[in-house]
Amino acid sequence: MSKPVIGFIGIGLMGHGIAKNILEGGYPLVTMAHRNRAPLEDLVSRGATEAAGTAELARQCDIIFLCVTGSPQIEALVRGADGIAANAKPGSILVDCSTADPTSTEGLAEELAEKGISMADAPLGGTPAQAEEGELSAIVGADPETFARIEPVLATWAANVLHLGPVGQGHKMKLINNFISLGQGALLAEGMAMARKAGLTVEQFHTVIGSSRMHNGFYDTFMKWTLEHDENAHKFTISNAHKDMRYLASLAIATGAVTPVQAALRNDLCAMEAAGQGGRYVPMLADFIAEVNGLDTETSE
Repeated sequence: MSKPVIGFIGIGLMGHGIAKNILEGGYPLVTMAHRNRAPLEDLVSRGATEAAGTAELARQCDIIFLCVTGSPQIEALVRGADGIAANAKPGSILVDCSTADPTSTEGLAEELAEKGISMADAPLGGTPAQAEEGELSAIVGADPETFARIEPVLATWAANVLHLGPVGQGHKMKLINNFISLGQGALLAEGMAMARKAGLTVEQFHTVIGSSRMHNGFYDTFMKWTLEHDENAHKFTISNAHKDMRYLASLAIATGAVTPVQAALRNDLCAMEAAGQGGRYVPMLADFIAEVNGLDTETSE
């Protein structure tokens, strides 16, 4: 039995690695360029086919993956005369790997169902390096039949595939996951600033925290910026982090959740973006908090 044709829109920091692993898993792949053609040309050299636009891609594919910035971009790709809803075949599946607003996700799923198209949300856990290695996590919301069809494709790029229930559940859990990880980043940034104000060095901070039960994978990639100035270890922008926390704030309002810590975290991210630093990566929050505290960010002493 031939494998389904996979479409992929959003071959950026995370998407390129995912698409590459789908190709290496033996699936025919159709993709398209956005602003930067380099990732597309790499995938074409590996056997992918280029589509001129969303409509052309949708018409050719059985399963379409999205990995874009957020809900406005997803909605633009789904709706309209050239969108996925108007052009994908009945019986096809849209898999959204972006981090999105669950309310939007659930609404789009209803619109697509009217066209005979299924939808799943499968937001990612991990880093661009893990995407290239096929070692991400996929946090999936889908009905059982849809999940059964997409699971073999997810397995080409995700070492951990977690099916949480119907469509929308993946995005809800992803936002909560990001709140916990970004909250840890804010705690580390503030803790390092406090340590330095108290006469301790970042190296002393790391000696204690890095050898304690608080040491984990997030800690390692976050601290690589402060300790080694490795900007490639954790490539997730402040703007994207702030967007995710705005979506989580909307979810909290919709569910009546009381989230004072999340509000404080969102304000940290908002302040850094308002200061013109939204394009910097999350570990650089440590620099921003240090600067607010009047500390030099050129040295850890």
